[in-house]
Amino acid sequence: MPDQLRLRGQAVEWNTRVRYLGVHIDRSLRIAPQIDHVIQTSRAARAKLWPILASRLPIRTKVAIYKCYVRSRLTYAAPAGYALCSGLQRQRLQAQQNIVLRLIAGAGWYVKNDVIARDLGVKTVEEFVRKLTRRTFNRTDAGPHLSLYNVAPHLDRPTRGYQLPRDLVTESPDD
Repeated sequence: MPDQLRLRGQAVEWNTRVRYLGVHIDRSLRIAPQIDHVIQTSRAARAKLWPILASRLPIRTKVAIYKCYVRSRLTYAAPAGYALCSGLQRQRLQAQQNIVLRLIAGAGWYVKNDVIARDLGVKTVEEFVRKLTRRTFNRTDAGPHLSLYNVAPHLDRPTRGYQLPRDLVTESPDD
């Protein structure tokens, strides 16, 4: 076993995952642990809210509850990490939203998810994250704190197939 790393006399434990500001990151700086974590927490929130979301409350109220308690968990730290998600991870996040919206609407299996979302007036997770990212970057660029200005610039350099957070804003002009 190699020598133990020490910092100020304290042994440093080696981990393959860390949690920083509530965001789970693995040793290759991928966002997969964070996606697993937000899906787990959104499932837990959905389970606790199931009696309310399946009740006879007005649909607008149930959608507001979803946006406040479940979607906020699904999109935690999304402006920073969503660009790093794989297609499968994005599908998993969208599936969590679809499950809740289907519960809210009381829709059968034969109703398409995009029809339910359209009728409830809820954007897809990707559309919401794009809006959130755009708002975040606009606030930092226009804010009084110079240290935050252009915090994640759009760079014209190859990123080996990976997106950068600012790419979410510049990728789709229709938003």
